[in-house]
Amino acid sequence: AGGRAVSREYNGEVTSSARPDTGPRAQSAALVTAVPTRIHADREARTLAIEWADGHLTTYEFTPLRWLCPCAYCRGEAGMPGWLDSAPTLTDQQTRMVDIQLVGSYAVAPSWGDGHHTGYYTFDLLRDRCPCLECTDRRAALAGNRPDRAGGHAAHNTEKEAS
Repeated sequence: AGGRAVSREYNGEVTSSARPDTGPRAQSAALVTAVPTRIHADREARTLAIEWADGHLTTYEFTPLRWLCPCAYCRGEAGMPGWLDSAPTLTDQQTRMVDIQLVGSYAVAPSWGDGHHTGYYTFDLLRDRCPCLECTDRRAALAGNRPDRAGGHAAHNTEKEAS
């Protein structure tokens, strides 16, 4: 049966080789549209790279990824603002990923140097918020706004800007 395999390398990198589950449960979970085939956290480069089943590559730098944390503490709950709403200055420890775990077949949960580990970043969220130029432009076009290209990865930025 399908599933997810995780391997860790102790040279400063964490690699997860994710394989889509093709069993009956996966077939009934048609709402999950973003399927990663490989997830690679490079601690030295401070990036999280995700290869998707459709061939797209998403690369997050750790600082914008920490700003994206979807947990209740960071985002708020019950009408109360979250910690990130106070626009804190993030420290190196708060943006240093020390581990990353798969959460079922729908998310990853990074652990940060300051001990924070409660954010479950769904694959749909990570794909939807891809910082590459192509995805940023697509979101801007849908919203009718000018794109914000902060945190985009060089491979997409170079290709689009050269044309």
